[in-house]
This record gives sequence, C-alpha cells and structure tokens, in this order.
Amino acid sequence: MRPAGRVGAGPRPYPAGVAKPVWADGAAYEAYVGRWSRLVARDFLRRLAVPPGLRWLDVGCGTGALTAAVLAGADPAHVTGVDPAAGFLAHARDRVDDPRAAFTVGDARALPVGDARVDVVVSGLALNFVPDPARAVAEFARVLRPGGVAAAYVWDYAEGMAMMRHFWAAAEALDPAVAELSEGRRFPLCRPEALRAVWTDAGFIAVAVEPVVVPTVFADVDAYWEPFLGGQGAAPAYVASLAERDRAALRDLLVSRLPVGADGSVRLTARAWAVRGTAPS
Repeated sequence: MRPAGRVGAGPRPYPAGVAKPVWADGAAYEAYVGRWSRLVARDFLRRLAVPPGLRWLDVGCGTGALTAAVLAGADPAHVTGVDPAAGFLAHARDRVDDPRAAFTVGDARALPVGDARVDVVVSGLALNFVPDPARAVAEFARVLRPGGVAAAYVWDYAEGMAMMRHFWAAAEALDPAVAELSEGRRFPLCRPEALRAVWTDAGFIAVAVEPVVVPTVFADVDAYWEPFLGGQGAAPAYVASLAERDRAALRDLLVSRLPVGADGSVRLTARAWAVRGTAPS
C-alpha cells in the first residue's frame, strides 16, 4: 500500500529556525559521501546493462560521480550532466575532461532538453532532494525516446545507510528534537514502494526496484568523524550549528557506539535503492 499523501512528494520541510544543508563545495561533498556514491554508481551501471553508443542525461549530476562512471563503463555517444549547483558543476568539470561529456545548470523539474532527445536518463542520489520528484520523473519520460530507459538510485536513509544512521541515532539520543532532521524521516521517497510508484505513475513500464550495497570502511574513528565537519549535507550542517561543547559530546557518544575493529577501523555498509523503467514504444 502506498503511504497516504506521500508518493511523489518531496522532502519534508526543515523545522522553523533550522538552517538548511548547503550544497556548494564539491571537495567537501566528495569527502563526505561522494567517494561512496562512486562505488554505488559503478554497480548501478553494471546492472543497468544498456548498449554502447547511446545519448545519456545525468540529472542531479552533482560532482560528476555518475557521469564519470557512465563514461568509463557504458561507452556512451554523449552524456550531459544537469545540476542546479554551480559549485558542484565546477568540480565536475575539473574532474571530468572527456569530450563526450558536458555539464549545464538546470532544474530536474524543467530539464533543458527537448522532447524525445535522449536514450537513457539516470539520476544518482539526487531525486529525493527535488521539491517535486514526481514532476522530475515526468520530465524523464518527456525527454526519453520511445523504448528509452530511466533509472535512479537514492540512499536508504531509514535503514541501510549505516554511516548516517549511526550519526542521527547518537544525535537524537542527546537531543530528541533532532529526529525531525534525520534523512530517514525527511525523505519518504527513499523506499522501494515509493520509488516504484513514482516511476509507474510517470508511465514507465517494466518497472523494477532493487538494492545496491557497497562497503564503507574508515581507517579509524577520526576518519569516520572528519567528513561530518565539512558542512555539506544535513548531518554536517547540523554539526556546524552546534556549540563546541555539544559537538564534542556528540562525537564522543557517536564514537562509543561505532563498531570499531581490532585494528581500529570502522567497517560499515551503505545501501541504496535503485529503480528503473522503460518508456513505452
């Protein structure tokens, strides 16, 4: 059964007075989750298994992780990355110098692409941040040629993204009001049934949803904690809002709860949900 009133809905609004996450610093984002998203991108594309020589559109391309993976593993004719964050696009252009790639500022809800112009539309770890994801997926359908493929993946914030789940559990233990900020509660789209519904409602056929799981291994607790100090994303933005004493208390509690190995490493897993569908011929 679909969650009433939430299928196709965007993220729940932030509580009044709480600063929203910043999405501008590509290097800080890479240190936070970009390195893990690159692992997911490779596995996602391997499962997608589309023919070479196609025209791709990467919606919400961010720092270019998925675009780079497409170029390396899918042999496209061309891939265009679209994102509203100019800072992320600058990072992507610096990292991706393949002549088959182009990056442009744009909104997922009004893609700067004509009707039926691309063969594959993909989106990695971005759709849940779009205020109206159903409208965005309708745009995917508009720009696809008949028989084209639309696919996306989002972190399973509620259960499977252990790096963030440990963080928010510790933060909520110190301040129960923090529960409103957790991505697991704020992003109802990040569940299999919601993803399937929004793809089906957009008219795609042969819709399928499956998990993609990658290891997230940190050399030690400092390596785990450091990315939360970069200010990019909900958890780092929350850390930045804390007084130094409260920040230290959160770190101490969080570290005490982490599964630290005999060698000092922190071994976690990150799960994303991937959805795909085909445009009717």
